Amino acid sequence: MKLSGKKAVITGGAGNIGYAAAERFLAEGAQVLLVDRDELALHEAVEALASGQVTAWAADVTSSASVQEYVQEAARLFGKVDIFFNNAGIEGPSARIESFPEDGFDQVMAVNVKGVFLGMKYLPPIMNDGGSVIISSSIAGLMGSGGFVAYTASKHAVIGIMRDTAIDLAPRRIRVNTVHPGFVESAMLLRILRTLRPGVADAELLQGFAAQTKLGRCIKPGEIASMVSFLASDDSLMATGQTFVVDAGTLL
Repeated sequence: MKLSGKKAVITGGAGNIGYAAAERFLAEGAQVLLVDRDELALHEAVEALASGQVTAWAADVTSSASVQEYVQEAARLFGKVDIFFNNAGIEGPSARIESFPEDGFDQVMAVNVKGVFLGMKYLPPIMNDGGSVIISSSIAGLMGSGGFVAYTASKHAVIGIMRDTAIDLAPRRIRVNTVHPGFVESAMLLRILRTLRPGVADAELLQGFAAQTKLGRCIKPGEIASMVSFLASDDSLMATGQTFVVDAGTLL
């Protein structure tokens, strides 16, 4: 098991990708602290994982005090952390730039950018040297699509956070990378698609986006977890400051 004995923290742990990553980490022998602001969904995730090696902690990643609390809980549980999947994020509203709501922009930037920043500020000090940080971005961090300016801007921004912190943490051999999912079969993607094409059945929505990929289908959350697990493991010891795309060929 590639993560045997490793201690991991996952934010956005109740979402599809966070849950899939927790499932993979546990299967690979890690202990996991799942963090999410949705306390009910978080505890449902822990129950579904059915492992004595996973613990839940409710936190708001936009709050410095709340982030420091989950970091303190990780220190209490583990002493030191080896893996940090800095994954919490929201999609926010969809609208053309001239009608995009300011409060919606602020909310997305608070969760997707400030939340990542606060995680990088407070958690690495309790990491073991040689650990791994994986930050969730998106193919939206590498392209534009129209109508999602806040989400697109936020996912570009976390690449900057990744590159800067990869330099800061390199003396401790802590590597920092971003993962860039494409069209993942998830609650988030369906919310976006329903906004773009209201009244269309979910299966038809997903099929329409699957047709945009070169490999001909949307991505399963577990397939993103496979990349995250690789980056968390010693198989990626010399990879830092990089963008890892899992998009079924969408950007080709």
